[in-house]
Amino acid sequence: MWEQIRVNKRNSVILLGLMGAALCGLGFLLGFAFGGGPDAGWIGIFIATCVWLVMMLVSLYGGDQILLASSRATPVTEDVHPQLFNIVEEMTIAANLPKMPKIYIINDPAPNAFATGRDPQHASVAVTAGLLGKLNRDELQGVIAHEISHILHRDILYVTVAGVMLGAIVLLSQIFFRGMFYSALGGRRYSSRSRGGGGAQALIMILAIIAAILAPLFAQILYFSLSRKREYLADAGAVRLTRYPQGLAGALEKIAGTNISMESANKATAPMYIANPFRGKKAMNLFSTHPPIEERIRILRTMAHGAGYRDYNQAFEQVTHRGGVIPPSAVKPDEQVGLRQGDASAQPVSPKHSHRQVGDIMRKVNGFTFIPCACGLRLKLPPDFKSRTVQCPRCKRTHNT
Repeated sequence: MWEQIRVNKRNSVILLGLMGAALCGLGFLLGFAFGGGPDAGWIGIFIATCVWLVMMLVSLYGGDQILLASSRATPVTEDVHPQLFNIVEEMTIAANLPKMPKIYIINDPAPNAFATGRDPQHASVAVTAGLLGKLNRDELQGVIAHEISHILHRDILYVTVAGVMLGAIVLLSQIFFRGMFYSALGGRRYSSRSRGGGGAQALIMILAIIAAILAPLFAQILYFSLSRKREYLADAGAVRLTRYPQGLAGALEKIAGTNISMESANKATAPMYIANPFRGKKAMNLFSTHPPIEERIRILRTMAHGAGYRDYNQAFEQVTHRGGVIPPSAVKPDEQVGLRQGDASAQPVSPKHSHRQVGDIMRKVNGFTFIPCACGLRLKLPPDFKSRTVQCPRCKRTHNT
């Protein structure tokens, strides 16, 4: 496990180094183009580095809260969903994490989940109301184990930092194009007559334009390509923690079968989710944040002999006809991780029950009070309900609020 984390960290450093080089290179070209010389190019690198450092500090010490707030995630207590807290506690112990992650619920009917934070001591898990309403216990355990694996593998810090660096590159590109636009409106021209640089200045301007277009694309390809690989690794980690690949496979099937896009998701937060939060798009291309969900399901369904990394690698190679996704240093030839049977009490969730469950969870998160009546009806009172008593509409009993 520690070997896998070490390889993961090394690959993260390499990727972040490439993105940092792209950021500084873009800053140099933009400074050269606007300033008209190498000295201005170095100033551009300095400004780009300052932008990156400020955004990095913000992401390290407040990035998780920013991402949670932008996703409209609400912190909840155990009474909102006891089963969720129980499963998170189970997986925290199984993964030997030093601290149980904070738990958030997103009031969204689309089933999905993500983890964020900077390390296992400062981590959070957020799930949607739709996920809690649609999954049985085994399936929910598979999803939580997947997110705990992201925390265990130190993916959460990488996603936050890489996303911020990508944002810095996009920001510099936008500044450049806006500067060109306003300069054009003001009648300013970056030509040999205005700068005295001849063809060299025109060439630098062309290179700056090309870099401003390609740098964000290059950074996105790097960011998303490794994000896809990390989803496979988190699936493998989830199976190892639960010893039940069918649970995660069932959860992914239900997520894939939902045609609801998440209203609270955006391009910056999309790579964090267990599945692509946007619907109606192709599952795999250069800018896809996730591997094809159908492929992930087939890999999990193929695991019939064990729940170890070696077993996941064999299933991956059988389904994809590519080399294993787990680093060789993390695969032990003699590893034996047995499969367990599914929870007999984990009954299928009917669509009618799921719809009611999702609505109830969303109401609990919004502060509704639930009062059970002897006739079997549950009264659901909004947080701004002022009366001290309420009458059951079915049996006419009066209840104190």
